[in-house]
Amino acid sequence: MEVGYYGILQTVADLLKLVQKEDIIPAAADKKLFKLAPIIIFVAVFAGFAVLPLTSGFKGAELQIGLFYLLAIVSLDVVGILMAGWGSNNKYALFGAMRSVAQIISYEIPLGLSVLSVIMISQTLSLQEIIYQQGILINEIDPGAANYFFGIKALGIETTNVGGILTWNIFRAPIFLFSYVIFFIAALAECNRAPFDIPEAESELVAGYQVEYSGFRWALLMLSEYGMMLLVSFLGAILFLGGWNSPFPNIGPVALADWTTGAPGTLAGHLWGGFWLISKALLAVGIQIWIRWTFPRLRIDQLMNLSWRYLTPAAILLVLLSAIWRLLMI
Repeated sequence: MEVGYYGILQTVADLLKLVQKEDIIPAAADKKLFKLAPIIIFVAVFAGFAVLPLTSGFKGAELQIGLFYLLAIVSLDVVGILMAGWGSNNKYALFGAMRSVAQIISYEIPLGLSVLSVIMISQTLSLQEIIYQQGILINEIDPGAANYFFGIKALGIETTNVGGILTWNIFRAPIFLFSYVIFFIAALAECNRAPFDIPEAESELVAGYQVEYSGFRWALLMLSEYGMMLLVSFLGAILFLGGWNSPFPNIGPVALADWTTGAPGTLAGHLWGGFWLISKALLAVGIQIWIRWTFPRLRIDQLMNLSWRYLTPAAILLVLLSAIWRLLMI
């Protein structure tokens, strides 16, 4: 039992160790680029958390173009990665950076198109409003958006305060299930996670673009990678899995959705909303970790082939179907 308690301090001990480690800068490196790269990567990733609505009352920076801001600011980590590889003056670091940039730019296209399909049907770039459209307050935001996949509106049943899992985007329109699959695969590549971790392939490139980094600068790079995993998991939960909404529906007088979501702005609303959104995000992170243990690394040609020949055309088709679905909803 005592050993278990001491094990909790492992993270704190690792942090203290990394802070105290010597900050080694290669003699032939471009020192300005080398020092600045981890900061740019860290800022680009963690600035995206500023617009995440964690609960119905806690909205973060409530921007009407929050989704556009998030995708734009996160894409800047490509600049930091290229600076890290070039500034290290190491061929392995440069190869890793070039691989990473090519991979991220390639998979940003299907990821952006899968997000675009949600935007077209939701008709908004506000993350909080997208969540509202998937929950018990859907009719107060957009009555026309209550055209669910399972035909609740078509059957003439009152849709106000239905709530639950059937109002989430992934069930609200049949195309969103495929959009989420594309989003999740592209998000793995954006995070350089297995089986798309060729930029850091230790059997080929030692550690990729971060091979020359040590101490706290290396810690910033690793923290940014895991922060990116959490960020795209939050974004996937918000766009497709109902955000902070409860998975339980209101069934007649049994208002499960109301009880397990809470009124906006109340303590119960904050607690329930935070619980559901964080749980969905952590589930996605767990799946990403499970995939890393399960699947072997792809070759560079296989990785690019998957993006350009399969995911991108499929995502373009889903955008077209989203436009048709939106026209049918009006």
